[in-house]
Amino acid sequence: MSTETLDRPRSNRRTLTPLLFAAPALVIYLGFLVWPALQALWISLTDWDGLSDDNSFVGLDNYLAMLDDNVVGIAAVNNILWSVVTIVLPMALGLLLAVVLNRKSRTSPVLRTIFYAPAVLPLVAVASIWAWLYDPTDGAINTVLGAVGLDFLEQSWLGQDSTAIWAVMIAAVWVRTGFPMLLYLAALQSIPDEQYEAASMDGANRWQQFTRITFPSLKDTHYIVLALSLIESFKVFDLVYAMTYGGPGYSTQVMGTWMYANVFQYFNAGYGTAIAVVITIVAIAAGVPYVRSQVRNS
Repeated sequence: MSTETLDRPRSNRRTLTPLLFAAPALVIYLGFLVWPALQALWISLTDWDGLSDDNSFVGLDNYLAMLDDNVVGIAAVNNILWSVVTIVLPMALGLLLAVVLNRKSRTSPVLRTIFYAPAVLPLVAVASIWAWLYDPTDGAINTVLGAVGLDFLEQSWLGQDSTAIWAVMIAAVWVRTGFPMLLYLAALQSIPDEQYEAASMDGANRWQQFTRITFPSLKDTHYIVLALSLIESFKVFDLVYAMTYGGPGYSTQVMGTWMYANVFQYFNAGYGTAIAVVITIVAIAAGVPYVRSQVRNS
């Protein structure tokens, strides 16, 4: 018997062993992610109410109907606005807080905990806190405005079209600033102090040190924060639904809340699932550059 024949079983075992270890995870992945995703794609191609056995195939009609749905247009605009505001402001505030709190002092750990705390709160709790702050009668915001003589600014923040979406986004900025701050803090601590010392000896002030050393050194962190925030912004649902239910009217509807309304309130599961598929495609498209960069750097 040749050596090649003896080595063949060993080679097969080397090939099968990794597959056997990966099999449980693969089964879970296929059963709980791929199969439900394929089911959702099929439902989006049907006219189904979510309850009955009648789910007649309608092809792309649900997707085409989205083009004529005025609420989808409002929700899409709100999603874009939400993405811009809740990405730019938390990134800027998170970076500012990270730079300030990166200094060694007794109060820094306490302040870091305080500023990061909103990020770990349940979104329903965040919604309750801010709904109370915005309460037109007993809310802290209107109370403070009245106490300082600015009672003419008191209003129903969540009860009118002109302010509702902005009020919810302020709450989102509050809860989403802690995560970028944490990532920036970790990245700042990896920048060698020698670079700042050399720049200081050359006469660079703090702003010049920030623009020429700190900000460029955080390039990878900027990218990670931006990518993760972009993916998260397209999936927004909890905070908006808990604070306004998409109202007043349709003024705070986003794609997630309109999808939920169609599936569970209007019993139009086919159309609602089509909206969910679009949200998923957009989120995946936003995440592809991030995944590719991580694979390239690994």
